Amino acid sequence: MTLPTEQVAELRKLTDNVSGHVAQAVARQLRHQLLGADLLRHEEEHGEFAEEELAEACSRIFGATGADGSVSAA
Repeated sequence: MTLPTEQVAELRKLTDNVSGHVAQAVARQLRHQLLGADLLRHEEEHGEFAEEELAEACSRIFGATGADGSVSAA
């Protein structure tokens, strides 16, 4: 795989392990895409997520929600 020289230079400022950093970024992107596909498939089979389900998911991921719906870290 080839990256533009400018990107490699910036990556080297962040890490000594450019290959490892790129591999982690690719893995993160693949997980994101696979999760998105799974969520779409679930909605196709079971219908859209209810507001309560979305609120519970946000709470589990980001922490407790306030009375005004704002999210705070737990």
